[in-house]
Amino acid sequence: MWLKLACLNTGQTVVAFHRNDANFRQYRILIEKRGQPLDSTRKPMQEHIKKTITRDCEAIQIPSGTNFIIPAGTEFYITQSLGGSHTVATDFGLARVSDANADALGMESAVPKITESKPAVETASLDVKAIWEQLKTCYDPEIPVNIVDLGLVYDCQVNQESGGARVEVKMTLTAPGCGMGPTIAAEARSKIMSLPGVEDANVDLVWDPPWNQGMISEVGKMQLGLI
Repeated sequence: MWLKLACLNTGQTVVAFHRNDANFRQYRILIEKRGQPLDSTRKPMQEHIKKTITRDCEAIQIPSGTNFIIPAGTEFYITQSLGGSHTVATDFGLARVSDANADALGMESAVPKITESKPAVETASLDVKAIWEQLKTCYDPEIPVNIVDLGLVYDCQVNQESGGARVEVKMTLTAPGCGMGPTIAAEARSKIMSLPGVEDANVDLVWDPPWNQGMISEVGKMQLGLI
């Protein structure tokens, strides 16, 4: 049984959790630290209407990170569509669906296809700021804030070499036990690799220091209604 929750009583975002899910408990803490009780009885906005999967659809179970198939005909709600992926709530629980399978959700792909070849550029032209901006297009599948503003990215280094730039990123998760870590890290690496001038990229998951709410940026806190 999953719950549809109005995010931080703003009515702007609807999130869905299993009540016994660690992510539900964590999100509840974020809300209650703001000094407002969590209202699990509020109804979602009208645009969050029930839909039906049009074909068997590849997805990733949240938070286990397990690949599975959502059968055609399954009813679902879209709780989040950000950064080229969609979080859906079904009777199977929460799942992440890539934009490549948007048609199964009755949607059109919003992300242009990335060509295999990248334009040749001078390696010195690669700016670390471009990498940080690219990382801002990666999102936690359950919280509508990008991984940079959520405070999950600890470090980003660029090593310029003759064949191109090698990028090293260290990031963490809001909860060490979350199985979505490899999926989020792989997405971050893929988006970094799409940048001109990048020869290779490595995204490591680290747990020291442990993530805490104080690591969320001011922008992130505003999006979550914490300030």
